[in-house]
Amino acid sequence: MKRLVLNGAIAALLLSTMPVAVQAQAPAKDAKTQTAPDVKAFDKQLSEAQAQMKRMQEQMDRIRQTQDPLERQKLMQDHYLAMQNAMTAMHGMWGPGMMGGPGMMHGSGMMGWGGMHGYYSTLTPEQMKQRQYMMDQYMGMQQMMMDQMMMRQQWMTPPATK
Repeated sequence: MKRLVLNGAIAALLLSTMPVAVQAQAPAKDAKTQTAPDVKAFDKQLSEAQAQMKRMQEQMDRIRQTQDPLERQKLMQDHYLAMQNAMTAMHGMWGPGMMGGPGMMHGSGMMGWGGMHGYYSTLTPEQMKQRQYMMDQYMGMQQMMMDQMMMRQQWMTPPATK
């Protein structure tokens, strides 16, 4: 049962950090009409998300150190709010001109190569590097969020009695 709850929480996290809906647009016919990813705006969102992650890690450190159950409960509530703020910051990384390219969501609501092939095939090598940089940073943030969720789950699960 605990595993089911944990898996549900992980799935909710991953889905909440994905774009809710990005308008499907026809891919550009050539690289000259393709807009470059907005790396500066992405880095600003990344910086905000990293600050949230740092706060969460500091909170988790305090949770580990406290012996007072009431203090731990308050810290867990603060950590939960920090997780929500971090997810909001991560969601902002999918904004227009950042990681959310055209065709991310189809009419069927499914993501896939079929809608993105035309988009990526028209990117210049520099634009591809920018997209790869942003994806690498985002994936690292997702891993940190998953780590925080696992630590939180560990503190929320009472120790097994033998």
